Amino acid sequence: MSRAGTWAHTLCAGVIVASACSAETVRPDDRFAALRADALARAQVFRTAFRPDVLARGSAEEGEIACRFLPTDATGTTPKFDCELPTGTRVKVKYGNTPEIPAEVAASRLLAALGFGADRVVLARRVRCYGCPASPFYARRVAGWTHLEGLLRRTRNYDAYRDFEWVAIERKLEGAAIEAGGQQGWGFFELHQIDPGRGGAERADVDALRLMAAFLAHWDNKESNQRLVCLPPDEGDDSCRRPLAMLQDVGATFGPRKVDLEAWRSTPVWADVDRCRLSMKRLPHGGSTFEDVEISDRGRRLLADRLSRLSASQIETLFVDARFPGDVEQWVATFRGKVEEIAARAPCPG
Repeated sequence: MSRAGTWAHTLCAGVIVASACSAETVRPDDRFAALRADALARAQVFRTAFRPDVLARGSAEEGEIACRFLPTDATGTTPKFDCELPTGTRVKVKYGNTPEIPAEVAASRLLAALGFGADRVVLARRVRCYGCPASPFYARRVAGWTHLEGLLRRTRNYDAYRDFEWVAIERKLEGAAIEAGGQQGWGFFELHQIDPGRGGAERADVDALRLMAAFLAHWDNKESNQRLVCLPPDEGDDSCRRPLAMLQDVGATFGPRKVDLEAWRSTPVWADVDRCRLSMKRLPHGGSTFEDVEISDRGRRLLADRLSRLSASQIETLFVDARFPGDVEQWVATFRGKVEEIAARAPCPG
């Protein structure tokens, strides 16, 4: 078992619920909430330095993948299912004609290239799913509505398979998800709780994350679409020494209506240019958990520096490899225009 897995297993005893824990182990009280709050206060938002190698041509695509269907609960509205690879690794497969697939592939790669925490999401030309029903997402949903989950599990034929073409394969960033009681992820309104005095990220780093969310038009930012994760420790202990606040589900981006070039181009980064104020109130759902905030100049310059270091060919690769629709040159031009909004402006006040 990995160190992160050991940590998760330890906390399942009733302290903090991690990704591998059963819901039955949850016993929320003030102590557990305090432990989550402590992890959030000490959280970082950058996981690595600038990593443009993430955008190497062809690294966002895999050929044919075989896996075994896992009849887990159906959540959200995008067709998807969990599947187990021959190695035992669990992956999430998003399928169907949905713009969330190219959006999540591109946004996850971009976040990783800039050094933020991100899951690894790639395209697969074909997934051969053994035991999959004809429509796995809706089969799971109907089974849940009718309380026939057990029947769905018993009637799986793992000798038969179904193929799904051009799907997204999501592999979780290694580490245990930190949850207190039923509280999953984190909201943008909580980011002010990150405290550099307790080892958490500096204000500039946090502002860079907020600004990145505005750059992507990441309006679907409810708490469950972000994740507070305990990264594997460098040394053998069961404490969470390296908490990380990361964006988890970034399929509703490049829009706001998910991979919409004209909408993305016409959505400005700044709500108030002079004050360096960000707002998502005009986006769907009023921007969900994103509260209006004024960005520090250090945070602006930090993100501007990393975005500006991406070459035109790397930006083109980002969109080509994710199979974005329409004119790729226009996507690249819009991307660079938004970088200019951040980089080529007067310093932020204060």
